[in-house]
Amino acid sequence: MAWLDFLRRSETRTVTGPKVYSEDFWSAIGLDVGTAAGVTVTIETALRVPAVSCAVNFIAETVASLPLDYYRRDRSGNRVDGTGPLLALVKDAANDELTSFEWRKGLLLGKLTGGRGLCYIERNERGQAVSFWPMDPAKTTVKRDGFSRLYEYRDGRVQTYRADEVIDLTFMLKSDGVCHRGPITMGRDAIGLAIAATEYGAKFFNGGGVPPFALTGNFQSGKAMQAAADDLARAVKKAKGENRLALALPAGIELKPFGANPEDSQLVEIKRFCIEEVARIYSIPPTFLQDLTHGTYSNTEQQDLHFVKHTLLHHVRQFEQELNLKLFGRSNRNHYLEFNVDGIMRGDFKTRMEGWAQGVQNGIIQPNEVRRAENWPDAAGGDRLFMQGATVPIDQAGTKSNANGATDGTGGNQA
Repeated sequence: MAWLDFLRRSETRTVTGPKVYSEDFWSAIGLDVGTAAGVTVTIETALRVPAVSCAVNFIAETVASLPLDYYRRDRSGNRVDGTGPLLALVKDAANDELTSFEWRKGLLLGKLTGGRGLCYIERNERGQAVSFWPMDPAKTTVKRDGFSRLYEYRDGRVQTYRADEVIDLTFMLKSDGVCHRGPITMGRDAIGLAIAATEYGAKFFNGGGVPPFALTGNFQSGKAMQAAADDLARAVKKAKGENRLALALPAGIELKPFGANPEDSQLVEIKRFCIEEVARIYSIPPTFLQDLTHGTYSNTEQQDLHFVKHTLLHHVRQFEQELNLKLFGRSNRNHYLEFNVDGIMRGDFKTRMEGWAQGVQNGIIQPNEVRRAENWPDAAGGDRLFMQGATVPIDQAGTKSNANGATDGTGGNQA
């Protein structure tokens, strides 16, 4: 088709050309190519795979659930809590319609499906951000004009935004710094295999659990053979509806299975393998996709640490730096936003309290800092650092020091 060839040629233009199509452009207009498994993979079909939807939602909701704090530095360079409208914007509501959680989750969902999450920064006359408005990546064309990156957004009319007006989270940028790669596009064959395996299993059980078979017999004509095949299909359908386990076949007719049934084709093993492939696409441990096939108490705990260190931290750092660059500018060092990754331990009360206790007893953190982090009121005298005093040299064990630091050998204070 001539117009399709034209679009393919347009996709390969240089970044200085008038228009650059991303790798997921075909998905956006519904013309995604098929896979080796013989199925078409788009964002919508991929999300119908439980492992994909689980991975996408888990990462997006985990990042969106983390506390996002606003800080500034005073004249001495010390960090203090930031105040003002921006704090409410990133912590409570992104605009009049979206909470901060939904706004952050939406950006991550765009990144983890099509490969790009976008939103427009609405500013007042003083240049301060007042709202964040999501942008549909399918309606956005990213291009470069000289050394400037521009975003053309089509929503009834074409609006062009500068790079500093758009928060842009990408899964993987191409070498031109404009186009991107998305996880669903990159893993389309693995996801296509999962879709094909699910469809095969559904068709198998929809057919009454009867494996593919061939109908043999002494048929006098092709019409007679077709009539026998139709009669058998109706019999199988009727037996399924009536929960019957037996079929009556006319004399001289025999059924012979052919092809591979689900057991021989290792359908269960294939579906488990597809879960592992999706886990690799998103760099997420299989236990978070509800696959405990190889899970033990010890390795499951280690996979929890792996997720925080090697998966979550990457998404968090990218989000932080994109917000700080677009909201405060390249040269600003006095204001910044930061995710509190410790918030992921919010559901583990015992571990959290043990960590806080270690910090307070070793003079690392003040008691009131702990109470504020837990959303508790300040306590009197809690704005000081404390040090546990039980550790003494071994030759002084069992002695008590007096006010001057002297000790007696009896364990009591000197008079």
